[in-house]
Amino acid sequence: MGVVVVLLDQLTKHWALNRLDDGSVVDVVGSLRFNLAYNTGTAFSLGSGKGLGPWISVLAIVVVVGLSLGYTSRFRLGAVAAGLIAGGAIGNLADRAFRGDDGFLHGAVIDFVDLQWWPVFNLADAAIVVGAGLLVLASLRAPAP
Repeated sequence: MGVVVVLLDQLTKHWALNRLDDGSVVDVVGSLRFNLAYNTGTAFSLGSGKGLGPWISVLAIVVVVGLSLGYTSRFRLGAVAAGLIAGGAIGNLADRAFRGDDGFLHGAVIDFVDLQWWPVFNLADAAIVVGAGLLVLASLRAPAP
């Protein structure tokens, strides 16, 4: 699941960079539009300019690996959740690592999904949020140790 998230995330970001780099906005339906943004903060542009982004991604990966070694690897829903979170974190970390001119881990995450009433985000952010929700659901459904 994580590999699929990383691949889809990077493909959609590649599309956004090629299609929206000139400042154009693509209206999709209702308030949904595609609008290119460079995020130097964490998820949903929180903490922009503080340099926390790469470390939040690394922390998310470490937490997911730790959880995967525990109960999530024994339950399909938990494993899917872990894959979504890890894939999203790796997708955004790849942007920070390789999409910047200021050196390794100083790049910006490519965001382009704009609801106009929520901060601009990307597929990796969505995977992390959905994965976190599924992880909570998996923990509620897991039998007590």
